[in-house]
Amino acid sequence: MTEINVIDVDKIGSATSPLGLTKTVALVASTPSPNAGDVVVVRALTDSATYNMLELPTGRLAKINPGDLLLGVLGRRRALKGFVGDVPHSVTSGDRLHLLNMGGVIGKCTGHHSSLSDAIELEVIGLACDEDGNVLNIGDACLTPRARLGETAPIVMIAGTCMNSGKTVAATELIKQATRAGMKVAAGKLSGVACLRDTLNMADHGAIATASFLDCGLPSTVDVEDLAPTAKAIIAKLNEVSPDLIVIELGDGILGGYSVDTIFADFELLEATGAIVFCASDYVGAWGGIELLRRRGVEVDVISGSVTDSRMGEDYIKEQFQVPAANARREGAALFELVMESVSAVMKEDAIVAA
Repeated sequence: MTEINVIDVDKIGSATSPLGLTKTVALVASTPSPNAGDVVVVRALTDSATYNMLELPTGRLAKINPGDLLLGVLGRRRALKGFVGDVPHSVTSGDRLHLLNMGGVIGKCTGHHSSLSDAIELEVIGLACDEDGNVLNIGDACLTPRARLGETAPIVMIAGTCMNSGKTVAATELIKQATRAGMKVAAGKLSGVACLRDTLNMADHGAIATASFLDCGLPSTVDVEDLAPTAKAIIAKLNEVSPDLIVIELGDGILGGYSVDTIFADFELLEATGAIVFCASDYVGAWGGIELLRRRGVEVDVISGSVTDSRMGEDYIKEQFQVPAANARREGAALFELVMESVSAVMKEDAIVAA
């Protein structure tokens, strides 16, 4: 019979939030076949000068101190400007792992961006379990993937070259502008690594409902074969509040390890999308996004992101690429107007086809 112990942890990572766990958890010492999403109890062994905060289920950030007992989830990360890591082949009390993100995703770190110090090293204490000794997984309480999307409010899809390209700023500004225009807006994040920060930011800007891949039991979307069924489950959930508009952010870039490209391979999702905003930090990135998506038969409607932080960048894109551009920080109203022009045109085409 599996030996079960009970322990009190000091801090709970937000990546465990689908399960609503308390600081008192039962745990087993090991599992021979760990899965992404398994809940793990660890002790912090080291500090980090650049990455030492844990996001709690409330969204608040708490300092991680050496010796703290933490509750997180096993997962993978492929951050171009952050940490890279994987779920280990086995997990046993005493093993050494690392904190891969501030939401509490934990794995074996295999590398990191040169601007960061080493990931916080963690000692495995055990894995959280139920009364029968079964390891808890955030997938135990999640939305069910959907093969079909069904009826939906118009979708605005926001993609980009990579992390920190301006996607969340564009998303939250569009939510704010739409809300001020009297629209009911729901918002979600379809890809990336588990953290509540972005969806909470969306709610702070007026979104009446939010959801993300975390609600589908995924600590990250690394190596997900097809993200479309997860995306459809998230969008269906957002449609339950009968929004006028759904704003969707695709975390990370359209190239990389987070399966973003599979979204643009799904005809039903593309049909439901009224506008695509692409965020880039430079001209080559903007051009690359336009061309890569065009090869898939997808047209970018608006360019935003840090490439538009200067008027010169905005003007260059309009003149050289013949694609509208607007800066989310400086010209939120203009960005919203461009997006809604595209959404309205698609809705009008759909109405004509339906008639």
